[in-house]
Amino acid sequence: MRSEQDIAIQITNLKKMYRLGTIGGGTLQGDIQSWWARVRGKEDPNSKIGSKAYKKNESFMALDGIDLTVYKGERLGIIGHNGAGKSTLLKLLSRVTGPTEGEIKIDGRISSMLEVGTGFNGELTGRENIYLNGAILGMTKAEIDRKIDQIIDFSEVRQFIDTPVKRYSSGMYVKLAFAVASHLDSEILIMDEVLAVGDMAFQKKCLDKMSQVSQDEGRTILYVSHNMNTIRQLCDRCIVMDHGKIIYNGEVEEAIEIYLGLIEISKQIIDLTHTQRTKRCSEGIKLQSIELASHDKWQFAVGEKIQFKLTLKSTKALQNIGFRMRVSCADNTSVSMLLAPKLITCEENQQLSVALEADISQLAPGKYYLTPSLYETTDVGTQDFYDHMNNAVIIEILATENFNENMEWESRWWGNIMLPPLKKVD
Repeated sequence: MRSEQDIAIQITNLKKMYRLGTIGGGTLQGDIQSWWARVRGKEDPNSKIGSKAYKKNESFMALDGIDLTVYKGERLGIIGHNGAGKSTLLKLLSRVTGPTEGEIKIDGRISSMLEVGTGFNGELTGRENIYLNGAILGMTKAEIDRKIDQIIDFSEVRQFIDTPVKRYSSGMYVKLAFAVASHLDSEILIMDEVLAVGDMAFQKKCLDKMSQVSQDEGRTILYVSHNMNTIRQLCDRCIVMDHGKIIYNGEVEEAIEIYLGLIEISKQIIDLTHTQRTKRCSEGIKLQSIELASHDKWQFAVGEKIQFKLTLKSTKALQNIGFRMRVSCADNTSVSMLLAPKLITCEENQQLSVALEADISQLAPGKYYLTPSLYETTDVGTQDFYDHMNNAVIIEILATENFNENMEWESRWWGNIMLPPLKKVD
């Protein structure tokens, strides 16, 4: 049982309200023009084309009653759609702005990366900004001196460390900013979608560093990202935010599924006649439905095979049309492909059915998307599509009593799997 001494951040009934449409135009002349236009009921001459005009004193609740406890050494993921309140929450924790109502208690110093170059002075060099950030955190020059070589080496920008940071690329900004934030002595590290700018190798390096400082030094990490793979890799707990509220607080996988809306399993018969096609396709043949033959719903135990029937309708005479279903997990990362090349031959204006069996025995427990496609392989090896629907089928694999929970791919880092080919059922 954790005690109050274990709490790094305690948030109680936190609210943040913004008044909309009251920001000045930047000059006295512009403000007077905007005021005179409002008085006469005219359009604001200084407003951007297409921007929404807000009524006087109209308000917006960016955060609406947040209650949250974060413990020391915890790695908390924060996910949600744009405008959910994630960045506002981190700005309040970083004291960039103050709350309208509620209370925040923080035990420890906070180092934040809320956007590229936060806390940097563009006129100062990279080296000078390291000392500036350290001073803001309350560190002495001697303390920063002991760590500066580690910071510069980690940032991979030693060649440019004495160049003003206004000349840095966005990737260089991120590398130096992260190196500073992760190496200086702060108990709480806050990251807001900043790693998306860096290259993949540096992103992995940052995630490994955050895991290390959390485990070895007991530092608390709050991490916002739209990349579900990095959330899964780093975090041990996750909250989902929506319209300024926390709608889920718990396991990382369940949080991701709630965020992506993967709650319901597909019905036994999936009608595809009105489903939106998500790739530019040639005319000739279209899927009408997919009907599950072996089960009542698309829910299977580990190791099971599934049988299903395709109903198709053609408008042309075609030969050697292939069928495939891409298998992807919750964040739309491809897991494998169910493939039946040169499966269909049809006459003009024909309705036909094809029964298939799929071996999905190597899939780990969890929910998956299936993306069905009809295609034709050209003479040069490319594929022309006749039909394609992203994530038309949702399936769930259930763990059984004899399922080995220690299998390496249970962590969902198993990579692509080559499943056996589909078999045509007579």
